[in-house]
Amino acid sequence: MCTPPRQRRAPVTGAACLILAAAILCPRPAEAQAAALRDPARFAGVSFVADDQRPQPLSPAAGPAVSERPVAWKAALGDSLRLVLLEHAIRIAFQEKTRRELGGPFFRDYIDSVHIPTDWEDGDSWFVNYVGHPIHGAAAGYLWRDASTTPGSVTFGLSKAYWASMGRSGAWIAGYSLQFEFGPLSEASIGNVGITEDTRGWVDHVVTPIVGMGLMAAEDALDRYLVLFAERHIGNRVFRAILRLAFNPARILSNTAQGHLPWYRPDRPLSGRR
Repeated sequence: MCTPPRQRRAPVTGAACLILAAAILCPRPAEAQAAALRDPARFAGVSFVADDQRPQPLSPAAGPAVSERPVAWKAALGDSLRLVLLEHAIRIAFQEKTRRELGGPFFRDYIDSVHIPTDWEDGDSWFVNYVGHPIHGAAAGYLWRDASTTPGSVTFGLSKAYWASMGRSGAWIAGYSLQFEFGPLSEASIGNVGITEDTRGWVDHVVTPIVGMGLMAAEDALDRYLVLFAERHIGNRVFRAILRLAFNPARILSNTAQGHLPWYRPDRPLSGRR
């Protein structure tokens, strides 16, 4: 006997919930000094410099350093929540298939969408799976780094301290990715990804944490050897901002989730560096 097509009610409730979620994303003040006043522990050890000053830039040849500190769990969880809400807001705004699945019985559809994958691909495009997901994974990794190290203290290199820090970021990415796929604020609960067999795949579970961690390392290397080098020789703020946006795309997402401007660096105003 033929199964009748799934009936969908108008997604008014789901859309309203997402609009409310998007409202939560209203950014906090982007000025680092204001953030330090609100949460001094998070910015312990950071010397802030006014944008109109021209301190000596740090040489790209400087040795790598990682300054660990107690994890700011409130920041790590809160910023990750803002990131996942931002990503779902983008999905709803640009994916008709996601909007179409917002109606219907929420809990039943959510449960029906959670399955152990049996294939590699999940029906998404190559760009989404191998570019988009690593970027959002790396963004989550940067949120963990910012919550567990002194801002601005992590420099790319071959030291054990750097790669140990990267490993911890990778573990956070894996947890973030699992929640994004199957959790209460996931593609399964918002959009019912996985409710049909052609949308179940291992690709996101593997690519997001592994390639995401690799992308973090690549962005760190580009920031140290290319962006910083350019900033030492070019004083134009617009050009500096464009360089940061072009070579650190995951930082755009993590900065936005934290309420900062996309090109923000905690110890590097666009006019110079301490």
